[in-house]
Amino acid sequence: MLADCHIHMVLDGVYWKDAIARHKDGVCEPFVRSTLARYQALGTGYLRDGGDRWGVCELAAKLAPEYGIRYVTPAFPICRAGHYGAFIGRTFRTFSDYRVLVGEVKARGGHFVKLMISGIMDFDHYGAITDEPMQLELMADCISLAHDEGLSVMVHANGDAAVTAALSAGVDSVEHGAYLSDETICQLAECGCVWVPTLVTIANLVGDGRYPDTVLRPLLECQCRAVKLAAKKGAYLAPGSDAGAYRVLHGQGMLDEYALFDGLFGADAKQILTRGTKRIMQKF
Repeated sequence: MLADCHIHMVLDGVYWKDAIARHKDGVCEPFVRSTLARYQALGTGYLRDGGDRWGVCELAAKLAPEYGIRYVTPAFPICRAGHYGAFIGRTFRTFSDYRVLVGEVKARGGHFVKLMISGIMDFDHYGAITDEPMQLELMADCISLAHDEGLSVMVHANGDAAVTAALSAGVDSVEHGAYLSDETICQLAECGCVWVPTLVTIANLVGDGRYPDTVLRPLLECQCRAVKLAAKKGAYLAPGSDAGAYRVLHGQGMLDEYALFDGLFGADAKQILTRGTKRIMQKF
């Protein structure tokens, strides 16, 4: 069984504004169905959506059983007002606001909480992240509240500071996780959190010309090195493509992610990814 543990049904891998506009008058069901059919044809049994604020992922979760797919979603991502994530998620200013949003996730049948705690990789500047990480105390409170409500937590996190703070706060899965130190990778392995490194979001940009390869190639090398160390340390690694991101097409992005792991681990890749996928499916 194939799985993609991080997708965005609302996006299409081409241009995010046009993709979102497709659903401006209501969720475009034909698009959702055709995308689910594509995954079905590839033998996909599990999809985990990162969420959106237009209800696209919620319709996908409702329709997915018709295609033999288990589909889980947070309903919508949650982020701090004025910070990365507002283009696709819901924002909060106070912890009381956050509590209300978590309540809405539960009321709408969300399967978990998606929390945005950092920016994204700056593809023009190696080592840079586009936004500061969420403060540790707030992050811990947010994760604790979700757990108290019986919900696992997926965090969008880049940069060593954001990831180590999330691990310390007891997060269930880390998405992306660029620029991790060896110490944080050891912490990841010890705590049992699942890492979804989304290698394809970097690899598929190489040679495109949108961003300098002089940044992309060392970034991909850094991420691959970290993934190899994480596997060596016994961390849980799961396949996730971030399908819908630029140049990451639904279905093909999943295959590309598996191929990247095959390149890193050869015959051991299947065992590594199966182990991580099972862990994700238990938690989410």
